[in-house]
Amino acid sequence: MTTLPVIPFARSRLLEVPAAYRDLRAKEGIAKVRTSLGDEVWLVSGYEDARRLFIDARLGRSHPEPDKAARLSSSALLGGPQGDAATEKAEHERMRKLFAPSFSARRMKALGDHVGSLVDELLDHLAGLRPPADLHAELSFPLPVLVICRLLGVPYGDREYFSGVSVRMSDMLDHDRSMAAREEMGAYMADLIQRKRREPAEDVLSDLANELDDDGAISRLAGGLLFAGHETTVNRIDFGVLLLLGNPGQLDLLKADPGRAPGAVEEILRMASPSLHGLPRYAHEDIVIGDVTIRRGEAVVITLGPANRDERIYPDPDVFDIRRPQTDPHLSFGYGPRFCIGASLARVELVAVFSRLFQRFPGLRTTVPVDELPRNEGRITEGLARLPVTW
Repeated sequence: MTTLPVIPFARSRLLEVPAAYRDLRAKEGIAKVRTSLGDEVWLVSGYEDARRLFIDARLGRSHPEPDKAARLSSSALLGGPQGDAATEKAEHERMRKLFAPSFSARRMKALGDHVGSLVDELLDHLAGLRPPADLHAELSFPLPVLVICRLLGVPYGDREYFSGVSVRMSDMLDHDRSMAAREEMGAYMADLIQRKRREPAEDVLSDLANELDDDGAISRLAGGLLFAGHETTVNRIDFGVLLLLGNPGQLDLLKADPGRAPGAVEEILRMASPSLHGLPRYAHEDIVIGDVTIRRGEAVVITLGPANRDERIYPDPDVFDIRRPQTDPHLSFGYGPRFCIGASLARVELVAVFSRLFQRFPGLRTTVPVDELPRNEGRITEGLARLPVTW
């Protein structure tokens, strides 16, 4: 029996994507691999293959026979199948239609001034501290939490609680712990929705509470948005700082012209890979791609970090270049019908940070080597536990 490679592949440096993904992509394209739990899955690490499968209606987050589904990890969030195969498409379209107006590019642009003010306040506070300081605790974490709390209508005072629940939800190793946390998050959001019905405000949860009676569906999606709306952006701020510090020529360009921040953000989004977990999908029908046949019920894992460094799409894919043309947009927010609904929000926050941070702290630097920074291990989002800096 052929021994299959086991994903995720190990990396020796924090900011790299292991060369094993590139090598397997060059050798096999879409390749059969084994997850850390021992299940066989199809690994997608190529840019065009990922885009093609993102829009293929024969793939879903649900499984035709959930009890037989391969699992990527023990996480209740992204470890295995989600939803019901018979209703997944209709339910996704219904929920997306309801949430989309709240996350429109126009509405996010209007939020830009407020986000900029929040960044300024956090940087003012940071400037008043005696270095070294933890940039993760002082900027990367509080900013996305403040923004998503205001947008959804979640009390900012609950941040330590729901952040702790998020940590347990993303546990890759203990399925029972992760599932219990997911249910706890759902109960927390359901209680908030009831409160919004009694005391509505100008926020997303109040809007939805007035439009829907299905508290379960609202709470599940809102809980997912609360999780993704702070966890992923926190990591991109941390990794963006490290990518810029590790490329002083590029940082000098940004310092000289903070108007380059949008380009810097897109390159950060392309190259930053805090997690190599991947996105699991399941075939609802047989799918033939080239000489590969994905059978009904088989799992497909789309890995965004490796796809964003596909050498066939990006010249010098491991080079960080904030002037890189955006002719082939990165896949960090997905593609097609499941393109991340919060993409515009994340961009607004990241541009606000990187147009200001190094203007205010031009001498900012880490106090320990990058590869010695403490990480969040065993979580699907991974990322840094702390980012000690001085200036």
